[in-house]
Amino acid sequence: MITYNPKDWFTFIFRFHKADTLRQLSPLIIAICIYSWVITFLELHIFMLSKNSHITNITTMHTLLSFVISMLLVFRTNTAYDRWWEGRKLWGSLVNNSRNLAIKLQSMLPVEEEAHRAFFRKTIPMYASVLAHHLHAESTRLALDEQEHTELNLDSNRHMPNQVASMLMQRVNRLYEEGKIKGDQLIILNNELLSFTDICGACERIKNTPIPFSYSVFLKKFIFFYVMTLPFSLAISLGYLAIPVVAFIFYVLASLELIAEEIEDPFGSDENDLPMTKMASNIKKHVAEIIL
Repeated sequence: MITYNPKDWFTFIFRFHKADTLRQLSPLIIAICIYSWVITFLELHIFMLSKNSHITNITTMHTLLSFVISMLLVFRTNTAYDRWWEGRKLWGSLVNNSRNLAIKLQSMLPVEEEAHRAFFRKTIPMYASVLAHHLHAESTRLALDEQEHTELNLDSNRHMPNQVASMLMQRVNRLYEEGKIKGDQLIILNNELLSFTDICGACERIKNTPIPFSYSVFLKKFIFFYVMTLPFSLAISLGYLAIPVVAFIFYVLASLELIAEEIEDPFGSDENDLPMTKMASNIKKHVAEIIL
């Protein structure tokens, strides 16, 4: 995720980074400029159309459709941002719940139970790391601290977050059976452990449920035909000035769609996606500081 100063206007205007839409759209913008030049040249020098030509009435259509396309794009970007923000809230909850679980275990476990403390010190942050890789790759591969944890007997062909959650639950239940925690303490810890799976399921819901295909396709087609018809109406009134105007309108509309596409999946590897690996490492650091 990109960290920046929102008050630094000049840096934003003159800075181009990897996620900037101008870089991605530059080939299409050039193609739009060439297309607009061809239409303008034909209308002005081949067909000799004037401002009284009926083709200028297309401007009325663009005026009417501009409101429709603006509403569609607003809905599109708002929906995408809601998905991004919900993903951020879920990972914020995972951070808080991991800390709360570590704090409760630190206060409940006797000091001499170093084996159990070491287990929770390693396994609690492992859940966040496993979930991050699960959401990144949509596969169940364990990669924690670039080390293999063969002693944990995890099956890479199964749902990895569920396996880690099961291990945590089994160890807590074992502590109860051994009489090292009480029944009311088991209930308190159980609520924290259940929240891990709830967060995982909510993240998977965002990851595996994209914006409806028909809506996304319709919006792209709408932008395409809207921009492709612009030179016909603007060439007569603006002349060759219509070329940069059409290119700029295309840049604005297409950029909004690209931004929405990028942030609607907050668990990807784009620059504006959530830094799940960093948050997982922070959880590991905080848990190690709590469970001594």
